[in-house]
Amino acid sequence: MMKHSIRQTLSTRDRRLGNRIEFPVFLNQYIDERRFRVLGTNLSETGMLVRRVHSKRAHERHVCALEIELPGASETIWARGEMSRQVDSELVCRSGIRFTAMARAHANLLRDYCIEARRSQLASLLRRIRR
Repeated sequence: MMKHSIRQTLSTRDRRLGNRIEFPVFLNQYIDERRFRVLGTNLSETGMLVRRVHSKRAHERHVCALEIELPGASETIWARGEMSRQVDSELVCRSGIRFTAMARAHANLLRDYCIEARRSQLASLLRRIRR
């Protein structure tokens, strides 16, 4: 019988540490110092999914920077990430971004936001169930 490490198990399943939350907001993505306006789709402490206008130049790189404004937060979060792309059409592409670097204060802010959003979603679900 073959033993699997936790890393191997995670590589065959969903690697996210937390469930993604819906995050439909516009944000800035920087690739080679060029700004792209993208639409966030979902977010977690470890990454996010964005959609943007298809650009071959943007797909040549796998590293990007993100400028994320969380609702209700006083600071803008800056994060570095690695992209994996998936083309939806000739006009729109989807990129999963795994965060690779972020200031500790921004990581804490993001973590707190995600936890609170999940609590809010769960409370809403429980209210609907109890009705």
